[in-house]
Amino acid sequence: MSDLTCIIIGGGHAGLAALKAIKETTRGMANGRRIRFVLFDKQPGHVRKILLFRPAAGGEEIVVPWTHYEFSEGVEFVHSTVTSVDRREKQIRYEDVQGKDARMQYDLLVVAVGSVVRQPGPEQGGISLTDLQTAAVIRERWRANLRQAAHEKNPKERKRLMTVAVTGAGISGIETSSELALEMQKEASSLGLSPSDISVYLVSGQERLFMEGPKKVGRKLDQMLSECGVTVVYNRKVMREEAGVVTLNNGDRLSVGLCIWTIGLIPNPALRTMGLPLTPDGQVLVDESYRVQGAPGVYSIGDCARIVDPKTGKSALMRCAELALQDDRLGKIMLADLEGRPAPVHKSAPIDLYCIGLGKNGGLVWGRKWGLSMIVTGKLAWKFRKVAWDAGSKLR
Repeated sequence: MSDLTCIIIGGGHAGLAALKAIKETTRGMANGRRIRFVLFDKQPGHVRKILLFRPAAGGEEIVVPWTHYEFSEGVEFVHSTVTSVDRREKQIRYEDVQGKDARMQYDLLVVAVGSVVRQPGPEQGGISLTDLQTAAVIRERWRANLRQAAHEKNPKERKRLMTVAVTGAGISGIETSSELALEMQKEASSLGLSPSDISVYLVSGQERLFMEGPKKVGRKLDQMLSECGVTVVYNRKVMREEAGVVTLNNGDRLSVGLCIWTIGLIPNPALRTMGLPLTPDGQVLVDESYRVQGAPGVYSIGDCARIVDPKTGKSALMRCAELALQDDRLGKIMLADLEGRPAPVHKSAPIDLYCIGLGKNGGLVWGRKWGLSMIVTGKLAWKFRKVAWDAGSKLR
């Protein structure tokens, strides 16, 4: 019998998780047929997207070669962009790095293209932390500003060059602002500038941080950010940045050397050209077992899929913690479908758990179960966060 071809679109956290789970669950075989695995991604390696603030602040390398992973043995990696899915013919259409158009047949297909960072309008200025390229630009920009500040005689201009505004106070904004403040302080010291003159503002449209949890967690985060050198501006939104001036929605202005946008995630816009059924906001429509509606043999997990717990009606959120249970379940679902058995269905995580990094060796972990809350801070929380980061990229 001929091999089954299993294609995974997307080599981010969801795609890697799916590949690992399906390989381990099926052991590369189904109904006596060998499974051929093919992973498509537009990047030459796995980009640890949740760590984008690291190269923006400290220049850390966050790309992992596909060959690093033991479960990548025997997998074909195609450096290309998938442009559409033909559900009737069971084939994908893709464009390779040379711009050539090609097609490939599939028996099984997993759509795991994830999400992208929401961007402001081009007239609003600033720079969004969206990918490796913008991370590199951000790092070069603030470092160039500090080098200029070291020779600047005008106190106001020197202060502006040493000031950054981060707009969007979700977990990404919190982690970006804290890490950036600490790195800027170190760089300032090396240039003979006073680290205390570094100003990092985190602009939040909410009345407090971490609306997902209790007020005491928000207060603790505010305190820890202050210790890092970050000032949180509450109940304000950045309207635009122009010529080094950030204008807030109440008319206040901040003089800054750099404005960084971290305003949340949206489903990958590439989904809109693929020919799959989508929700109005652009997520793939799947059933309780991650099967794409009207597309036999096609599955989807992660940020790009609209996944609902059939018992509670609760939708999965766009965060890595949601993925931890989806990937393992997907492998079992696909094997059950191949063997004609009843498949598992989606269940929400049994515990609310959030991990937030606050610079090297700092962090906060909050969890809730049965109405009881738990908060861990400091080095232990940072270790929790590092474990979560590594687990998301299948490095442990």
